[in-house]
Amino acid sequence: MSEQVAREVSVHGTVQGVGFRYYTAAEADRLGVHGWVRNEPDGSVTAHIEGTLAQVNAMLAWLAVGSRWARVTHVETKVVAVGGHRSFRITG
Repeated sequence: MSEQVAREVSVHGTVQGVGFRYYTAAEADRLGVHGWVRNEPDGSVTAHIEGTLAQVNAMLAWLAVGSRWARVTHVETKVVAVGGHRSFRITG
């Protein structure tokens, strides 16, 4: 099994009210990453992503573009500890 890594990502732009969390969850399932995604009060979306480096990098690339209706202006990413998530869920 490949080493697991984790990233916390803050996505800014038009990412609320456009189904961004649901598309993020679908892409996470497709890529096989685990973690969560939630809306933030400032209009951004935060996601915690865990998987292999290749899986996480693929998810980060997707988040930088987002879904068809989203308009991502910038993404902030930081390395965080792996939490051992076993699925991907929308938390808020």
